[in-house]
Amino acid sequence: MTFARLTRKVLMLAAAAALLVTVGCSKGEEKKITLAYVAWDSEIASTHVVKRVLEDRLGYQVEMMQVDAGPMWAGVSDGSADAMVAAWLPTTHQSYYESFEGQFVDLGPNMEGTKIGLVVPAYWDAQSIEDLKKPEYADAVGRQIIGIEPGAGVMMTTEAAMDAYGLTDWTLVESSSAAMASELLKAYQEERPIIVTGWTPHWKFAKMELKYLEDPLGIYGGDERIHTIVRKGLEQDHPDAYQFLDRFYWTPDDMAQVMVDIQEGMDPEEAARKWIEANGDKVDAWVEGLAS
Repeated sequence: MTFARLTRKVLMLAAAAALLVTVGCSKGEEKKITLAYVAWDSEIASTHVVKRVLEDRLGYQVEMMQVDAGPMWAGVSDGSADAMVAAWLPTTHQSYYESFEGQFVDLGPNMEGTKIGLVVPAYWDAQSIEDLKKPEYADAVGRQIIGIEPGAGVMMTTEAAMDAYGLTDWTLVESSSAAMASELLKAYQEERPIIVTGWTPHWKFAKMELKYLEDPLGIYGGDERIHTIVRKGLEQDHPDAYQFLDRFYWTPDDMAQVMVDIQEGMDPEEAARKWIEANGDKVDAWVEGLAS
C-alpha cells in the first residue's frame, strides 16, 4: 500500500469515527426532557421523583424549569417545556386550563383526593370562612390571610373567596410556599391564630394539627386532582417518556413521604431516590416494557 493510499484510508477511518461520535452525541442530545413545575412542596416532590425515573430508568437528561403557574402552563403549551405533573384541576388551575386549552395534551390525573382552601390551626375556634366577618376573628389575625406566590391558582381562588364572603377590608399577603409554611409554623409554636392558603397533600398536616375552614359557598370547589400535562408532539418525539408520564400515578401518602423528608432537610434528589428505592414495584409498573 502506497503512503498516499494509506493516508487516504486513515483519513476515511478518522472521518467514519468522527461521524459515529457525532451520531452518538446527537442521539444522546435527543434524550432530553424539560420538566416545568411550581415551587410548591408537593410539586417539588413529584417533579423530582419523575426526574429520577426519567434519568435512572429511561436514560434521559432532565432539565428542571421552576416557574410560577402561568409560565408553567405557557411553557408546556408553547413547547418550551415538555411536561409538568403539577396541574391542579378542576378548580385551582381552571383559568390556565381554559386559556391554553387545545395547545397541550392532558394525560389525566397522577393523583386524586387533593384539596385547597383556607387553613388554620386546629386549636383556633374559627370553623367557617363566614366566621371571618365577625370582628373577634378578623382582629385576631389582623384581617390578613398569608398566601404564596402571586398568580398561583389558590391565590386567585382566595381573591374570589374574599369577594364572595365580603372580606373587602382584608389583605391577602403575597409571599411564597416556603414563607407561608414558616409563618404558619411560627404561629403554631406560639399558639397564635393564623390563616394561610393551604392545600393537601402538604407536609404541614403531618407536622401540625390543622383544619380547613368550611366553605359554604363552595368557592374552593371539592376534591381536586393533579394532572399530568405534556406538550403536543411529545408522544412522537419521545414515546417511552410519554408512556411513563401517562402511567405515572401515586397517592397523597406517597407524596407526603417525600415532602416530609425534604422538609426535614434531605435534598429533593435524595428524597426522591429514597422513595423510589422503597417503592420499586410501583416504579417498575410505570416503566415496564419501555426502552432505557
